[in-house]
Amino acid sequence: MSRPLASARARLPLHWKIAIGFAAGLLLGMLAHYTGLSAWAPTDPASAACAVAEPGWQCRPLVATFVAWVTEPLGTLFLSLIFMLIVPLLFSALVVGVSEMGDVASLGRIGWRTLAWTIVLSGLAVLLGLVMVNLFRPGAGVDPALAQQLLAESAQRTEAIVSDSRSGAKGMEMLLSIVPQNVVGAASDNANILALMFFALMFGIGLVLTKSEAAAALKRGIEGLFEVSMTLIGLVIRLAPIAVFCFMFNLAVLFGWDLLVRLGAYVAVVAGALALHMLVTYSLALRVFGGWSPLAFFRGAQEAMLMSFSTASSNATLPTALRVADENLKLPRKVSRFVLTIGATANQNGTALFEGVTVIFLAQFFGVDLSIGQQVLVMLVCILGGIGTAGVPSGSLPVVALICTMVGVPAEGIGLVLGVNHFLDMCRTTVNVTGDLGIAALVSRGEVDAPEPPKSA
Repeated sequence: MSRPLASARARLPLHWKIAIGFAAGLLLGMLAHYTGLSAWAPTDPASAACAVAEPGWQCRPLVATFVAWVTEPLGTLFLSLIFMLIVPLLFSALVVGVSEMGDVASLGRIGWRTLAWTIVLSGLAVLLGLVMVNLFRPGAGVDPALAQQLLAESAQRTEAIVSDSRSGAKGMEMLLSIVPQNVVGAASDNANILALMFFALMFGIGLVLTKSEAAAALKRGIEGLFEVSMTLIGLVIRLAPIAVFCFMFNLAVLFGWDLLVRLGAYVAVVAGALALHMLVTYSLALRVFGGWSPLAFFRGAQEAMLMSFSTASSNATLPTALRVADENLKLPRKVSRFVLTIGATANQNGTALFEGVTVIFLAQFFGVDLSIGQQVLVMLVCILGGIGTAGVPSGSLPVVALICTMVGVPAEGIGLVLGVNHFLDMCRTTVNVTGDLGIAALVSRGEVDAPEPPKSA
């Protein structure tokens, strides 16, 4: 009897473990916040028990000791592991995503149209997300004193992990710094990660244009680096339930009920922005530029949409998407094979939207005032991040953590995101896969073997 129980426990999906960690950390943090544990503080504020308390914890020895010696170190360790793998993961993913467009030269028009639509739709997705998160401000309204207090503490704790990007280049200097003089230096500075992404983009283009055995071998090596990075990220993500518990406990102790209210508003804004992008942006593009009836398209694509929602993985949905493109949408095979295969990695505009909204939400939550220039920078990195994000569950979380550090937002805030990430991952993956099929339909227009798009359902 014990073996089946043990195996059943081992098969508990990761997102359920994360949900348990999220709920436990939130409930225990709320309990500590509202039950007046400060009554246990010693009479002498200079005592040894108070000495371990972080500034601003009002000398709650039990809570402060637990935070200082347990939850905070574990959360910092999780973030350190994530940042350790950021450079190899982003570099290899972006190079592989671009180099897989190796058929651009032979397919000509199809390849460049695919690239153009990918950039346009990703840009519109991030822009829509930024507009909505600035309009509804789901992270605003938290007690400024508490937010600034946690912000100051978080800045000190993350100093060992990343440099403070707020002291970085501005204006024209920032634009020029996108082209790195020293790519190794850019890789070592997470605040200048856009320069590394630019180098990866150029490197991928170079692999596309270089037709030699050595270049092919190099591409296979980088694909191997990507696979190894993904394996290690998968191992680190297994620690997410513990990290989520730590993050949520720390935040709930400080913010109380405000935390739950802001989190619900954040989920509503992300889900609403994703729905608008899929139902409005895609529909307009299909109607105006593709000649498709949006209703007919969504009916034809619904099987792939349901599969992507269930699996939360663009890669896992790829076989279904290919079959739907052939059988339901009747798209030319040369187009669907090219666009959907690349799109599973390179066209993640739902993910780009999610990343942009998340960074701005966390900035609002922690009281970090981002300028228009910084938000434009976030938008650019999210567009590139949509190309360099793995098409697997939770593949965007390392990118979110990295963008946060670029603009001076505490990376610990991803604990909020991790708690509700699985549902949002299902939503944004649905948008990603639908966008892949939509681009395939748009690119197919004008091809000799393309059928006449249905004008109505």
